[in-house]
Amino acid sequence: MSKKDLFESPDYYVIDELLTDEHKLIRASVRDWVKKEVSPIIEDYSQRATFPKHLIKGLGEIGAFGPTIPVEYGGAGLDYMSYGIIMQEIERGDSGIRSTASVQGSLVMYPIYAYGSEEQKKKYLPKLATGELMGCFGLTEPDHGSDPGGMETNFKDKGDHYLLNGAKMWISNSPFADIAVVWAKDESGKIRGLIVERGMEGFTTPETHGKWSLRASATGELVFDNVKVPKENLLPNASGLKGPLGCLNQARYGIAWGALGAAMDCYDTALRYTKERKQFGKPIAGFQLQQKKLAEMITEITKGQLLVWRLGQLKNENRATPAQISMGKRNSVDVAIHIAREARQMLGGMGITGEYPIMRHMMNLESVITYEGTHDIHLLITGMDITGEDAFK
Repeated sequence: MSKKDLFESPDYYVIDELLTDEHKLIRASVRDWVKKEVSPIIEDYSQRATFPKHLIKGLGEIGAFGPTIPVEYGGAGLDYMSYGIIMQEIERGDSGIRSTASVQGSLVMYPIYAYGSEEQKKKYLPKLATGELMGCFGLTEPDHGSDPGGMETNFKDKGDHYLLNGAKMWISNSPFADIAVVWAKDESGKIRGLIVERGMEGFTTPETHGKWSLRASATGELVFDNVKVPKENLLPNASGLKGPLGCLNQARYGIAWGALGAAMDCYDTALRYTKERKQFGKPIAGFQLQQKKLAEMITEITKGQLLVWRLGQLKNENRATPAQISMGKRNSVDVAIHIAREARQMLGGMGITGEYPIMRHMMNLESVITYEGTHDIHLLITGMDITGEDAFK
C-alpha cells in the first residue's frame, strides 16, 4: 500500500520569496520527516483506525509541539509563520497527525503558558514539548458544542481541593493523554481552567470508535466523577470564556495553514495522475475539463497561501483579530474540501483506494470543517464583525 511520496509543493505566485531562509529550512526538515515517517505508514493506520503513537517522539523532535513557546520552557521560540508552516507540512501528511500536534501545542501548552503559574509552566511545558507528556483539551460537551458557555461541567471548593464533575466529548488525544486542560464552571458560574492528571480517582477517558474521519487520530471522552483536583492545578490567569477561546484562536490559526497542506497534497496527486493516465490516446491532463479543475485548484490554493501568509504577519505583530483568524480557518478548509472532492473524481475509481491519499484527506476534512468552530459559525463570526450585529442568539 505504501508508495514513494513524490509530493512537490505548488507555488504559482513565487510566495517562497516572501519567506525567510529559516522558514524554508523548517519547512524542508518537517517535509522530509513527513515523507519518511508519515507517508509510508499512514494509509495502513488509517485503514485500521489506529493512532501511530510511535510518531509522538518524532513530532517532538521536529518542534511540532508548542513551536512558539519560549525556549526557557522547552519550546522552540519560533514565530507564528514557522508554526503555520509546520502545521501545513504535517497536515499535508494527515489531518489526524496535525490534530495531535495542534492540540498539544495550541490547546494544552498555550493555556498553561498564557494562563498558568510559573510552577505550572516549569512542571508541565518542557515534558509536553518533547512528547514525554501528552495532553488534551476539554471544552466541548455532549450537549454543548457551538455554545460552550452553556457547559455543565463544574467544580466545587472543598477546602483543600476542588471536586470536579461532568463530561467532555470529541476530545482529540484523550485516550492516551497524561493531562487534560479542562474548562468548567465554579460555584459562581464563572468558567475556569483546571489541569487534570491521569490517575486521579474518578477521571476516565473512554475512546470513541466507529469514526469514518480522522481514523489515524485518537478521539474520546473525558468523564469526571467526583474527581479531586489539587488547588494548585487551577490556571490562575484565566476567567470566563476568553480563556478557552484564546486557545481556540491559536488552534484555528494552525488549521488555516494546515488545511492548505491537505489541499496541496490532493492537487499535486491529481496533477501527477492526470499527466500519467491515458484515455482516448492521450494523457487526460490534455482534456479541457481536467485542465479547468486543475486551474481552479491552483488558483484557490494560491489565494489561500497569500491569505495565511498575511495572517501570519499579523499574528507575529500581535494584530490578528479572532475574526480574521476565523476567516482564514473557514476559507482554507472550504478550499481544501472542494479540491479533495474534485481530485477524487479526477482519479476515478483509483481515487477511493488507499493507494492514493485523496479519499483519506476528503474524509478527514469533514471533521476539520466542523471542529474548532463549525463552517457556519465562522461565517457568522465574520458577519458579526462586519455588521456589528450578533446572529448567534
